[in-house]
Amino acid sequence: MMNTNEQEYNPQLKRVVLEVVENQIRKKTPPETEQTLNRLMDDGYSRERAVKMIASVVMMEIWDVLGDESNFDEKKFVKQLKKLK
Repeated sequence: MMNTNEQEYNPQLKRVVLEVVENQIRKKTPPETEQTLNRLMDDGYSRERAVKMIASVVMMEIWDVLGDESNFDEKKFVKQLKKLK
């Protein structure tokens, strides 16, 4: 039985999504990922926390793509990045 303070997650999926974020930052594609990282860090978040916040947006987009069997929507992704606070 799982403790109510624990969260279920797939550690392999977490690593992959965090690597997606790091690749976006490194390649500056889309540039808004790095801009969001810098903005969040300027707002006081640690780099690690900011990357995890961006990763949550990546996961939402993956979920939408898989659920709708649609293509990656960069405009929607960037719009979600701008909402992070």
